Amino acid sequence: MSAERNIVVLTGAGMSAESGVPTFRGEDGLWEGHHIEMVASPEGFARDPKLVQRFYNLRRAALKTVEPNAGHFALARLEREWRGNFLLVTQNVDDLHERAGSEKLLHMHGELLKARCTNCGEVCSWSEDLSSDTRCAACGKTGEMRPHIVWFGEVPFELETITNALKSADIFLCIGTSGVVYPAAGFARTAAQNPSCRLVEFNIESTEISRQFRERVIGPVSVELPKFVEQLLSDTHRQAWLER
Repeated sequence: MSAERNIVVLTGAGMSAESGVPTFRGEDGLWEGHHIEMVASPEGFARDPKLVQRFYNLRRAALKTVEPNAGHFALARLEREWRGNFLLVTQNVDDLHERAGSEKLLHMHGELLKARCTNCGEVCSWSEDLSSDTRCAACGKTGEMRPHIVWFGEVPFELETITNALKSADIFLCIGTSGVVYPAAGFARTAAQNPSCRLVEFNIESTEISRQFRERVIGPVSVELPKFVEQLLSDTHRQAWLER
């Protein structure tokens, strides 16, 4: 194993679930009787902005009650100690990866702690509630601020950067994702274009894309991921010493 390798990591809802991040979606797929698309789509925002803002205000407030778990810290350690290229891509909109210390990070579905002006496009950090009275600091308009979130029907962020990284990946780790939301569900196939890429899935159960992976780790990511990172770094450091 070469000490210089490219790693791409994808994390999904299962990563944050172990920290207690609520999904806000019931078993029937509804939130307070509303279809989730009604609070997570441009059409829903245009129809009832107060409902959408309330939904995200509650999610933003919930972040103050949770903390990163051991899996988040394991990925931050992997980033610090890895000698090759490293990229962490998350489908999650929380800030738990940042709080654990991750820096080489892309939020493909946006960030809950940011807001965007639909009038001028300004993106800013935002930790409090949003409402129709919120004024954009850049253009001065009110009623134009929305969560900086990729909604149903919108294109995820940084897809070109992510695709290029996947095509050159030597190791692809897919952690806590259901494998039903595209384009992320197709990342394993993109990484597999490199026949020598090591593809590893971490989840508590089989998923729609499990058969695409050459290795699977079943169990809580807060338990299994730190063990995997420890072994991976130990093997890599050992090989680097032998090649000196």
